[in-house]
Amino acid sequence: MTADLSVLARSILSGDRRALARAITLVESTRVEDAPAALALLRELLPIAPRGLRLGVSGPPGVGKSSLLERLGMHLVALGKRPAVLVVDPTSQRGGGSLLGDKTRMVELGRQHAAYIRPSPSGSENGGIARATGDVLLLCEAAGFSPVLVETVGVGQAESAVTSVVDLLLLLLEPGAGDELSGLKRGLQEWGDVLAVNKADGVRAELAQRTRSEFEAALSTRRRTDEPLPPVVVVSALENVGIESLWQSIERRYAELEASGQLEERRRARRRAEFQRRLHQGLWRGLVRDPERARALAELEGRVMAGELLAGDAVEQLVAQLF
Repeated sequence: MTADLSVLARSILSGDRRALARAITLVESTRVEDAPAALALLRELLPIAPRGLRLGVSGPPGVGKSSLLERLGMHLVALGKRPAVLVVDPTSQRGGGSLLGDKTRMVELGRQHAAYIRPSPSGSENGGIARATGDVLLLCEAAGFSPVLVETVGVGQAESAVTSVVDLLLLLLEPGAGDELSGLKRGLQEWGDVLAVNKADGVRAELAQRTRSEFEAALSTRRRTDEPLPPVVVVSALENVGIESLWQSIERRYAELEASGQLEERRRARRRAEFQRRLHQGLWRGLVRDPERARALAELEGRVMAGELLAGDAVEQLVAQLF
């Protein structure tokens, strides 16, 4: 580890926000020459970084994820905590940056010195998280921020992807979502640890209560009897109502998982998934860097694209050549 990286690591551990921003830029870099330095920095921080609650937040577009995160973040600051919010945005195909810029929607939270907000373009990754999300969470924790909240892109595939980097998943619903999301209920039940019906304000307050009842009933019929049902909370980010109750539900669920040993099981599964993802990426890089193998790969890819060869057969041929 170079002297510069050692200084950077110490600065991060001391809570230096500029150092944290530099480190995140480094681990998010797609430049091949930056990879060794990023890995060395993470290697230095891994044994000493504190581990706190990592919360994923997902829901359909327009459900109010950013507004709810700002309210929740402000509540955490008031409790004396130092929350970090990682906002994974869709990526511009032209400039490569974030399209939504959700940091601009959390102006009040952004003014809090105890909080840290970081937009992160999703790049070419699918599933609502970015390639380096797990590494960024580690850096935020090393800088003393906890809990770390991850706002994902969209709904659906995002639930299964974000659970590979967080401890708990908060799913946001809109009043009346019982009908609109009926096809997603199985996925909601499988992935969601806490559900919150947002926008329970004005004329929608009563509808929000009915939506909560609908989801509580649906969950009770499909969950195993030995599993605690995920709480369904009614909140209004607009009116700042229900935020305290929501956080208490999240803390209780976290404590349940910790006491039962499920939290450590999730973290072990998370590390395994990260290893496998990195292994796949490393094998792919090895293929495309070797000229001879790159030519064989391009030939097989061309035959698949032309409809001459099944993708499965092409992979089998390539694996046979390698091993």
